[in-house]
Amino acid sequence: MKKLTTLFLISAMAFQMAAQTPADDKFVYTEASDLTLVGKLMDTPNPYHRVDTVKFKGFTRSENIQVRESSGISVAFKTNSKTISVLTEYGDVGYPNNTGGYSARGYDLYIRRDGKWIWAGAGVAGDLTKPFNVIANMDGGMKECLLYLPILSEEYSVKLGVEKGSVIEPLPNPFRHRIGIFGSSFTHGISTSRAGMTYPAVFSRETGLQLLSLGCSGNCKLQDYFADVLAAADVDAFIFDSFSNPSIEQIKERLFPFIEKVQAAHPGKPLIFQRTIYREWRNFNTGSAKAEADRIAFADSLMKVACKKYKDVYYIYPNASAEDHETTQDGTHPSDRGYQLWARSIEKPVKKILRKYGIK
Repeated sequence: MKKLTTLFLISAMAFQMAAQTPADDKFVYTEASDLTLVGKLMDTPNPYHRVDTVKFKGFTRSENIQVRESSGISVAFKTNSKTISVLTEYGDVGYPNNTGGYSARGYDLYIRRDGKWIWAGAGVAGDLTKPFNVIANMDGGMKECLLYLPILSEEYSVKLGVEKGSVIEPLPNPFRHRIGIFGSSFTHGISTSRAGMTYPAVFSRETGLQLLSLGCSGNCKLQDYFADVLAAADVDAFIFDSFSNPSIEQIKERLFPFIEKVQAAHPGKPLIFQRTIYREWRNFNTGSAKAEADRIAFADSLMKVACKKYKDVYYIYPNASAEDHETTQDGTHPSDRGYQLWARSIEKPVKKILRKYGIK
């Protein structure tokens, strides 16, 4: 009886894997970079990197890995295939404890219906060297698709598979303008369950404004070499989540030179800084709460000076918490719900500022 049970379980697992793994001879694969890449801050030799680490120097080892990760990048395309599969050649692959596998090394698919982006499917291959179906059993009508790439992994190749006889072609960029956003683990998307649930991604889907994400978990500290990257970017505006990682001393030393370098390269363009969010671990952890409050108060005071000293500099207050305090993943990072609240909390102030510059 035990042998029969084991055979049954093996057969069931094999059937499940067969249902999830596409047969290569039934699919035609297209490199994602031959379609429309959305959310890229700048061109790079590897199209799935966010920064050219040969051209730009100064990064630490961890930063060098992070800017090669594809967080914030998505692929826009049209297809009438009933199934969409993904085959990836990975470089560095992330296996974090505080972020879901679908987000860290997987893919997240949205399809536009009646003018809105509706979640359609997500997943990651069990064997990362093989393709998997991100969605199957669709009706065969032409679909406008947006596929988010992994937030904590590096890709050398991303191939999208559609059924033989079907069509796949680039979709014109569905978002408007080019708005750079530089930030911490929050902007990077740590603790999201899916790659499309970062707050920049949610913001873009809900407003139609294209955010070009350069989130670097734990490493957004107003560094001069990151200012060099932002200075070289082709953007209409900037948003910053830049007070979540640095110390008071780093903020004091680096904020004004950082602003001046970015403004020198982008005169007359808005620089929108965000206050760091309330971290739910502060609810009962009184030991560190004062230090966090002091850091926020210092950033507030310095930004009050900056907004008077520099034209086109703004300071806004995001919120990722709810009255029930059930919007966190680990006490520091928001859950998906928390990131949705964050995106919605900045929508009005950001749009109001951007309208002053003709960005709508």
